[in-house]
Amino acid sequence: MGVLVVGGTAFRVWQVGRVDDRDRADVVVVLGAAQYAGKPSKVLEARLRKAKALYDEGVAEYVVTGGGRRTGDRFTEAEAGRNWLVDRGVPKDKVIGVGEGNDTLGTMRAVATEVRQRGWDSAVIVSDPWHSLRARTMAHDAGIDAWTSPTHSGPIVQTRETQARYILRETAALLYYRATKAPADGIVLDSEVG
Repeated sequence: MGVLVVGGTAFRVWQVGRVDDRDRADVVVVLGAAQYAGKPSKVLEARLRKAKALYDEGVAEYVVTGGGRRTGDRFTEAEAGRNWLVDRGVPKDKVIGVGEGNDTLGTMRAVATEVRQRGWDSAVIVSDPWHSLRARTMAHDAGIDAWTSPTHSGPIVQTRETQARYILRETAALLYYRATKAPADGIVLDSEVG
């Protein structure tokens, strides 16, 4: 039974990671990743490029960047993301930074609160492919009607070996979240994601 649960979850992580849903939504949500003195990591930059493309295509009129700061950081992940988008032509009043949360669950809960306070209820979530199912599940649990449009560039999708590691990581993280409703981001494979 355990093999079927793990195998089925891994298949769903892989399957949802391959879906690029660009249906119209109230907002595009970019989940944070590492930033260095305000400069997005390669992982975060790949997510931001995807979010900008969705905004430019008219998928949503607003972009929310999420993510807090680590001890000693001057910038939040949300600030780094917001600044990157504004520097590339997204109007300031169309980008909302939510600088809370140091894991997917904390960030998603903070973003959901902001989204609901603005009267919105739908979101396209941008993250890495293998993170998509867990992020979407957490968004639904936080009261947002969400679908995903994952990035297919950046370090996490470069090699089959890297992809396999992240599918396994996200399978474990999703199963842990479903069992406990607690964050599972301590299962880290790459310092740029955290």
